[in-house]
Amino acid sequence: MTNFQIVVTGIFIFFIAVGVILFATFGKGGNTDSIGRVEIWGSVSQEVMDEAIKKLNETDDRAYREVIYKEFENANFNQELAEAIASGTGPDAFVLPQDLIIKHESKIFPIPYETYQLRDFKDKFIEEGELYLTSTGILAFPFMVDPMVMYWNRDIFSANGVSTPPKSWEEFFALSQKITKKDDTFNIFTGLIGLGDYRNIVHAKEIISTLIMQAGNPIVTRDEDGLGITLNDSFGKQIPPAVEAIDFYTQFSNPVKTIYTWNRALPDSKKFFLANDLALYLGFASELPELRSLNPNLNFDVTTLPQAENGNVVTYGNMYALAVVKASDNPGGAYGAILALTDDSILSAVAENTGLPPVSRTLLSVPTNDPYLDIFYKSALFSKGWLDPNKEETDTIFKEMIDSILAGRKKTTEAIRQASEEMKIMVEN
Repeated sequence: MTNFQIVVTGIFIFFIAVGVILFATFGKGGNTDSIGRVEIWGSVSQEVMDEAIKKLNETDDRAYREVIYKEFENANFNQELAEAIASGTGPDAFVLPQDLIIKHESKIFPIPYETYQLRDFKDKFIEEGELYLTSTGILAFPFMVDPMVMYWNRDIFSANGVSTPPKSWEEFFALSQKITKKDDTFNIFTGLIGLGDYRNIVHAKEIISTLIMQAGNPIVTRDEDGLGITLNDSFGKQIPPAVEAIDFYTQFSNPVKTIYTWNRALPDSKKFFLANDLALYLGFASELPELRSLNPNLNFDVTTLPQAENGNVVTYGNMYALAVVKASDNPGGAYGAILALTDDSILSAVAENTGLPPVSRTLLSVPTNDPYLDIFYKSALFSKGWLDPNKEETDTIFKEMIDSILAGRKKTTEAIRQASEEMKIMVEN
């Protein structure tokens, strides 16, 4: 056995030993004494977390009386977290979005499966939560999910004699000709959906990611050797999944295609939808109150994201989980607080407070009478994400990939190959 293997084995045994102690103390649902001071940081709203902690104290005001939360602006959080941990003034736990798993993995105390069983994790949380699993333990415990859904303008559909929104992407070819209104110089007055470009499509990266995952490509995989970039892989198909997905996406902005319904001269997709000029808007469940507020007269409804008839059932989900900080002075207390905050009673209260679906399979199995939540619940069950090495850099890579195709600088296969190579370099460095 090499020195490196001895060190790795020693670290692994250490984590298991500490994990067993943590489980003995907190694994049965908390104890009657205070878990000590536990400070949690994140970009989730202060109100949401304060209400969750308040609910926690109603269940046991002795054990959790020193659990506190501090909200940070999303733009500043990563830097402030890193600097605080480096200086020894960081939190005991933090809220970890799924697209920052790789960025913050080194800061996390993973919970070994000897402490929290893998079977229990999979039984409790929706599938997207498995992004937080590694071969040796759990990086974080799912707390909230915000799935992508499709908002549709009922007036536009009714005016064009269409009674229901599309369930599959294949329906869009005929639907675009019915709904899109344009002149002979390709100016668009009423659009079907914001797809095809990148710069003025809100959530373009998430939409493209969804199409690629629906086509059967996970984009990034993880194994014992690290991260693998699969963007350019064919998966045994004659047309590689990413090529199929991006060819479909970009044709919406191609004037020579019958499905043409978008161009760069238009406002961004959310503004065009709010102006009553776009039939469909792909956004997140959390945007419902904002859409209502910004245009109270807009007659719209919500449904699940369209799927490919022969593809995987997928919608993109923004997930938020709770992780123990490796440098915490109170990792046991942090783990105890996280176990309590991800109890179904708390997760149910969080869902009610936010209007978002819970991350618990048990809670999602309970029918809801709210027509919007019914869609959000269904969407949460098939929400997915991917292990983004660096969300800012991959956003630039995706943008250049689409821009190069639309400008004719590269064929789809060439653009995807270059994007894949750039992501591989990012991972290797």
